[in-house]
Amino acid sequence: MVRRIASQVHQQVSRLMRGNYIKKEPAWYQAVLDNPPLALPPKAPPSRTPYDQKPATSSKLRPHSVRPLSIYYIEDDIRRQFFRDHPFEAFRPTTLVESDRIEDPHPIAGEAWMRLRQRGRNPTPEDAIQFCLNLYQYHGMSLSDAYGRAVAQFRALRSEHHIMTSFAAQEAEELGSTFGESEVESIFEANKRSIATWERKEEMDEGIAAARKRWKAIVGRNHGPNQWTKGVEYVKLWQEGNKPNYMPALTEPVYEVQAPPVVQPPPTTNRKGTRAKPAGSMESDPLNLGRRI
Repeated sequence: MVRRIASQVHQQVSRLMRGNYIKKEPAWYQAVLDNPPLALPPKAPPSRTPYDQKPATSSKLRPHSVRPLSIYYIEDDIRRQFFRDHPFEAFRPTTLVESDRIEDPHPIAGEAWMRLRQRGRNPTPEDAIQFCLNLYQYHGMSLSDAYGRAVAQFRALRSEHHIMTSFAAQEAEELGSTFGESEVESIFEANKRSIATWERKEEMDEGIAAARKRWKAIVGRNHGPNQWTKGVEYVKLWQEGNKPNYMPALTEPVYEVQAPPVVQPPPTTNRKGTRAKPAGSMESDPLNLGRRI
C-alpha cells in the first residue's frame, strides 16, 4: 500500500474495502471511525515577493519637504547625448556675451520647421538640439527617431560647409591670397621655441655642474670614440724615447716655506762673576760622564 498521511489511513482502508481489496476489516478500523483524527491545518500560501506588486501607498500625508524640487528639461538629456556623440563640437568658438534683452524666437518653429536647413546652412549644436525637440513635440516622432533625423541632417550640413570652405581657401590661394598662421601652426611654433630652450638649459646645467665639481673628472663633449688612436700615439712617444710622467702636475709648493729662526739662550754667570760653560763642553764634564750611557 502506498504511504499515506496518518490522518488519511482510515479513508484509504475504507476505499480498499469497498473495492474488495481487503476482505477482513481491521481491528482498529471501527475505533478510528468513532474517534477520527484531527484534520491538518490549511497550508499557508507562500509570501508574495514585491517584484510584481504595486508600491504600497500610505494613507498618511507626507510631511512637507523643505528641499526644492528638481528642475528637469528634456533638452538637457538631448544636449548631453549630442555632445557625447560629438565631443569636438564643444571646441568651436562661440560668444558668451549676453545682450540687454532676450533674443526673439525664430519665425520658423513648430510644425513649419521640418528641416534643419531652414534655419541656415551652417547650424550650431543648439540648433540641432532644438530641431530634435521640435520633431518630438510637433511632428509626433519618438525621441530616438527625432534625434537620429536631427543628427543626420546636422552632419550633412557640417560636411557640406567643410567642403565649401576648403575649396574656397584653395581657390583663394591659387589667386594669390595669403593667409596667416592658423591656431595649430602657431601652437607648433610655440612648442618649437620651447624645445629650443631645453638645449640651452642643458648646457647651462652642465656648466653649473662643472663649477660645483671642480676637483672631479668631467668628460667633455669632444671626448668619444673619435679621439681614440688605438695606442698609435703612445707607441710613437715610446719610439721617440719620451717616457710618460705619472707624477701629479703640482710637484713643488706654490710658495717657498722658510725655516723658523733659531733662538739662542742668553749667557749665564757664576757667583764668581765668570760665565758658565755650556753643559756639553769637556771643561764642565772633565770625566766625560755625559757621554757614558
